[in-house]
Amino acid sequence: MRYSVDAAVFNIDPNLKFGILIGKNIKNSETRTEDEARLRAAENKMRETFQVDQVREIPNVLFYRDIMTRAGVNPNKFPPSVEAMFKRILKGGQLPVINALVDLCNAVSIEQVISLGAHDLNDIREDLEVRFSENGDVFLPFGSTEYENVDDGELVFTSGNIVQTRKWIWRQSEQGKTTINSKDIFFQLVGFDNSSQATLTKAMADIESLIVNRFQGTCEQYIVGSNNTYIDFPS
Repeated sequence: MRYSVDAAVFNIDPNLKFGILIGKNIKNSETRTEDEARLRAAENKMRETFQVDQVREIPNVLFYRDIMTRAGVNPNKFPPSVEAMFKRILKGGQLPVINALVDLCNAVSIEQVISLGAHDLNDIREDLEVRFSENGDVFLPFGSTEYENVDDGELVFTSGNIVQTRKWIWRQSEQGKTTINSKDIFFQLVGFDNSSQATLTKAMADIESLIVNRFQGTCEQYIVGSNNTYIDFPS
């Protein structure tokens, strides 16, 4: 299977980097006490570090918003999912416990202040691509059973004509949702070729450690950037 990023995306910002991990034979489970403890510790650390009115100035969030703006997406109306998550935490809320893999991915996302999406490969039949949407692209909203059309020219993450994430990193689909039964997972992290690159590297290492040590799976890592716009990986 191929994952690629259209050259037009790198024309927006050539410093964009996509960190990809392929986790296979993962043994997901209900959330354990220690899993939730890591998530709550990450939330508490964020509250100690930032105020809610500082979220948009966090380096990665600022970059995400800038990319979205230049791609024609209004980040005030369609904020990056991590921005919404961080604001929820900083307003005193807690993320719900879902399953161990989802909760620990959320913990890493908070710890490294980075966008991190997990997609069940069992639901993915065609090559994956970050590109601008075309006529015929459709999206299955989270919790829904009916697909909706996607306007042409929207920055999306797709599998064939099935959009996995709308408005770039705004909202993920029901298609590919990570459940307790998910075994083979495609992880996509978004970073930049500057000082925030360290957060991408650290987050990828954290996810690999979870795949191998917590979930007894295997992992392959890749970086996709303006100089290498695609990878091929075993499906």
